[in-house]
Amino acid sequence: MLTNSQTVLLSGPDVGDLEQDYVLAALRSGWIAPVGPDLDAFEREIADRVGVPHAVGLNSGTAALHLALLGVGAGPGDLVVVPTLTFVATANAVVYTGATPVFADCDPATGNLDPDLLASLLAELHAAGTPARAVLTVDLYGSCADYERIRPLCDGYGIPLVEDAAEALGATHRGRAAGSFGRAAAFSFNGNKLLTTSGGGMLLTDDAELAGRARHLAGQARLPAEHYEHAELGYNYRLSNLLAALGRAQLCRLDEMVERRRAVHDAYAKIFAHVDGVRLLADADPAANRWLTAVVVDPDRAGWAAGELAAHLAARNVETRPIFKPMHLQPLYADARASLSGAAERLFRDGLVLPGGSALTGEQVRRVLDEIAEFLDGRR
Repeated sequence: MLTNSQTVLLSGPDVGDLEQDYVLAALRSGWIAPVGPDLDAFEREIADRVGVPHAVGLNSGTAALHLALLGVGAGPGDLVVVPTLTFVATANAVVYTGATPVFADCDPATGNLDPDLLASLLAELHAAGTPARAVLTVDLYGSCADYERIRPLCDGYGIPLVEDAAEALGATHRGRAAGSFGRAAAFSFNGNKLLTTSGGGMLLTDDAELAGRARHLAGQARLPAEHYEHAELGYNYRLSNLLAALGRAQLCRLDEMVERRRAVHDAYAKIFAHVDGVRLLADADPAANRWLTAVVVDPDRAGWAAGELAAHLAARNVETRPIFKPMHLQPLYADARASLSGAAERLFRDGLVLPGGSALTGEQVRRVLDEIAEFLDGRR
């Protein structure tokens, strides 16, 4: 029996017997080092799932973003357009290459990159003689960006698109899988992601040269020689065979885990459906994987603020989190150039991310819903 002293996590790992079987088999195979048949198979299986020819397993989604940006030529003196509403790793990966992020605001309905702002920003940079080297999109909380509008904008200027699909494995946009829209894309398999390898990530691309280059750099850029030979700077970014085995088991269960998260999202949609001033971020996107569900509260209409609901749930050991603090408000990037509408700041101020993990039990989901209902009843 679950008690109120046990914390309901935002998105805990969902692992079981199948994952144990895969990892144990990998251990017994003797492939312990960061190479092996499970890693090869995991790359093939993810690539097949997404519908691209090449995948490179890495030790984080951040590493995948870094190598993807290097692969499209980002470097010192370059500008890369980045959504301001994202986790810091998206922007940091740009800085790792020596390039400079230029932040753009979001669509208030989805939290994803605003295509109208992007169009204006790309035109402005082009007219100034400082065109963007790349555009980096983010599929926020598992809902794909508006690629029907964003891709033609990038193509029109000959600017490569890199997709940060860290949160979006299993999501689609107009029938096409997340991770397939850019010249390169990145997934994260961190412990809180929909599919986890404890820590890990993957680069996806249809460009064989870019994939080969990423694989080379991820292995410390070691040249083929009997001794250790290096002609350029590389990185220790490889994913281990053991973690790949865990990922393969998780991939077998991906559709099941997506459906469980969607069911939790739908339960939140139902309880908030008739609450004035409250909406769910990207609720109109049925193809989102619902990695996490975020509510957005208009305090003037609702009569309460998102922070009040967060405090109510925290007192009852239910974990929540604000929507990402925009990059242009972060001390690290306070001086960065940004094209803003105010949408990201409003989502940060008025948004709250609720528990949505596929490992949540039915009892835990009911407990969270009951606590929300109690809060709402007290505010009526």
